Amino acid sequence: MRIIIFTGKGGVGKTSVAAATAVKLAKQGKRTLILSTDAAHSLADSLDRPIGPDPVQIDDHLWGQEVNSLRETERNWGSVQGWLTNLLHKANLQDITTEEMLVFPGMEELFSLLQIKEHAQSGQYDVLVVDCAPTGETLRLLSYPNVLNWWLEKIFPAERKLIKLVRPVAKLTSKIDLPSDDVLDSIERFARALEEMQQIVLNPEITTVRIVLNPEKIVLAESKRSFTYLNLFGFNTDAVIVNRVLPDAAGDGFLSHWRDIQKKYEDEIEANFQPLPIMKAPMMQEEVIGLPILEQLADIVYGALDPSAMLYQGRTEVIREESGELLLELRIPFVEKEELNLTQTGDELTVDAGAYKRKVILPRTLMGRQVEGAKYSEDRLIIRFGRRAETERERGEG
Repeated sequence: MRIIIFTGKGGVGKTSVAAATAVKLAKQGKRTLILSTDAAHSLADSLDRPIGPDPVQIDDHLWGQEVNSLRETERNWGSVQGWLTNLLHKANLQDITTEEMLVFPGMEELFSLLQIKEHAQSGQYDVLVVDCAPTGETLRLLSYPNVLNWWLEKIFPAERKLIKLVRPVAKLTSKIDLPSDDVLDSIERFARALEEMQQIVLNPEITTVRIVLNPEKIVLAESKRSFTYLNLFGFNTDAVIVNRVLPDAAGDGFLSHWRDIQKKYEDEIEANFQPLPIMKAPMMQEEVIGLPILEQLADIVYGALDPSAMLYQGRTEVIREESGELLLELRIPFVEKEELNLTQTGDELTVDAGAYKRKVILPRTLMGRQVEGAKYSEDRLIIRFGRRAETERERGEG
């Protein structure tokens, strides 16, 4: 099984690139399912085929699915919703927003992503192509199983026993019903399923993430931040695809001006994402809708490459703790130590090495910490950060 997850800022053409990849893989004879977990589905429009919440065959070796988040929520969270609904009803908390309160932020996206686990374990497909929600925000949620698993192992058994003891008394003395075994079992099944899914999507032998972006300032900034967090959470990003690139012969005037702007950001993309493979998808002469043009787009993007191949293995950014200090490790090949220079501005770290320049958006873990030292060895720059500076509030409380 091979899983390829596409992510990127909304509007960059992520769905088109994902669909093109799936079409090319199916043409190679691989049983391919393209799965949209984005709440604002546009996959059916891109494929120009009707598809629904279950896999629908589109072509030889190609299936498509737009996950219905409401259905997945009911399937995974229905008993919990029922208990919460009853709880709010007895507390006289009933209005039109009650139903919205029964699913915590981000959970609908997680329920949709559980389809990845089900398809990966089914053995029905050779490749699963995932058109994910914009900017990888959903992927951050996959760090939750670490916390949920600890809670289930350490706290949940004790709470279960306590609820069983207290439930008979609570029925006599309170109008509020404690959760039943069905509700507790549902919570546990959900957490276990998340843990299984995390193991699948974090397995670099199976799953890689590909970032789709346009050569524009705002899109590039968000893509860099997403890339940092993908590295932080252990996802293997194996390619960057620059979409809607204008041709060099864009003519004079308006298009020529935009081509110059794009060229500037293309150079920055090369500097910031190397050594990842960076592929380019041109601005097509017609709408990217339907299988023929999607196949054409994929041929341009991948050329002779196999889209299902691992295009890059290894994390280019790693954050770790060593002897009480936080270290940021960057893979920067082919430079001399004497050429390196570091500049820190707010949550952005700039690494200069001659003509090479890379900007890293620091994750929350490193925000407010100053660089205290660095060393370069075996193509890796290891940067040491000090303690987080005290805020004005903390100094006042002290």
